[in-house]
Amino acid sequence: MDFLQSLGIDDAISGNHSLPSYSPTDGKRIGAVALTTKEEYDIAVQKSRQAFVEWRNWPAPKRGEIVRQVGEALRTYKEPLGKLVSYEMGKSLQEGYGEVQEMIDICDFAVGLSRQLYGLTMHSERPQHRMYEQWHPLGIVGIISAFNFPVAVWSWNAALAWVCGNTTIWKPSEKTPICAVAVQKIVKEVFERNHVPQGVDTVVQGGRDLGEWLSNDTRIPLISATGSTRMGKAVNEAVAKRLGKTILELGGNNAMIISKDADLDMALIGAIFGAVGTAGQRCTTTRRLIIHSSVYETFTQKLVNAYQQLKIGDPLNSAHHVGPLIDKDAVNMYLQAIEACKKEGGKFLVEGGVLSGEGYESGCYVKPCIAAVKNEWPIVQHETFAPILYVMPYETIDEAIALQNNVPQGLSSTIMTLNIREAEQFLSAAGSDCGIANVNIGTSGAEIGGAFGGEKETGGGRESGSDAWKAYMRRQTNTINWGKNLPLAQGIQFDF
Repeated sequence: MDFLQSLGIDDAISGNHSLPSYSPTDGKRIGAVALTTKEEYDIAVQKSRQAFVEWRNWPAPKRGEIVRQVGEALRTYKEPLGKLVSYEMGKSLQEGYGEVQEMIDICDFAVGLSRQLYGLTMHSERPQHRMYEQWHPLGIVGIISAFNFPVAVWSWNAALAWVCGNTTIWKPSEKTPICAVAVQKIVKEVFERNHVPQGVDTVVQGGRDLGEWLSNDTRIPLISATGSTRMGKAVNEAVAKRLGKTILELGGNNAMIISKDADLDMALIGAIFGAVGTAGQRCTTTRRLIIHSSVYETFTQKLVNAYQQLKIGDPLNSAHHVGPLIDKDAVNMYLQAIEACKKEGGKFLVEGGVLSGEGYESGCYVKPCIAAVKNEWPIVQHETFAPILYVMPYETIDEAIALQNNVPQGLSSTIMTLNIREAEQFLSAAGSDCGIANVNIGTSGAEIGGAFGGEKETGGGRESGSDAWKAYMRRQTNTINWGKNLPLAQGIQFDF
């Protein structure tokens, strides 16, 4: 395929054929990469530590200039890289391009940030003293990313970590290793041209054991991990035992409240993309619709009609709305969730199922489905990474918010309403308990400028915009005595 050649992806990357990658689009083998051995891992960490000693002394704006050039390189490779993301992961081509655009956007953000790593100054209670705080890099940042965003989430971490003066070691998902190879090649071109120390950017390939090495490694002060809640708990426990730092971006069980005062046509667009985008494999996927009883029948019928118009197929075909699930394990989880929902009493308004026949030979294409449920059912409380949308009615805004919050996860949420009182209540301290709360837009599609992350079993981490950069640095408070005496704080007298 032309886009693979444009990215330098060929048999040369096959290595020991230890970790092959197959596209869920057509089931064909894309390539393979060699698994990182423990010895190779230790060498990589040592090189990263050595690089940090030099990299931290580069002026932050100079580090920002390197990131700017990475962003420019990504602009050049946006089309082939976007196609690879779509082909290896299975998301639609537009979403593949969008993911690369996120990488470009975070590079732009990080360039500006490189001149804004601000501390504070404060007045001392002691005469002829000055106090201020400053921020220093941590060292190595370990990044564990998930298959559903095979490149963007890495960039959120790497771009900020680099301008802050850190080095990075990236463990991509074993389900999308070729995307990581492509990105590494792009970054390597920029780094070599600018004589960036070897070891500032490192990619290691492997499965759970590699994640455990990173999590338990005292040489790595920060681990940023994206994935399931189960995985995140294991990472958090391992890193906490050594008093390291974590940024955790875990599961979501996101709801959209649809008020009687909503613009239903607008709500329909937000609900459909939120539910079926990336074939339901986003952490911000809309999994629950909480619909006011007065518009419940009307809106669910609109949904059913819209679902019948969805085009499912090859994600590289821009006419298709929905691509495949990542693999057959994901298909099995989808089928198990449907069966569990039926056993618990779910009524399917749109039936699910696996697609077969021409164009669906990979066995990974499924039908987006809709089920009427009760919020307290175990299957509804659980995050299924698939295009299964649950719907339920409500009577009052207080009830709707309670339903929205009554799940273990707390990532993204939204309300569709033209009622300003409802909107403000939803955004208040008594409203949504999620890290992201929107009004009149969907649950997915976060912008780079705002901090991304959630509460409860979502992990509590924040990445990307706002002041998320502080997680990649250590704070230091400095007091300077420029006088001739040594007064003590709190007026303490110590004479001799």
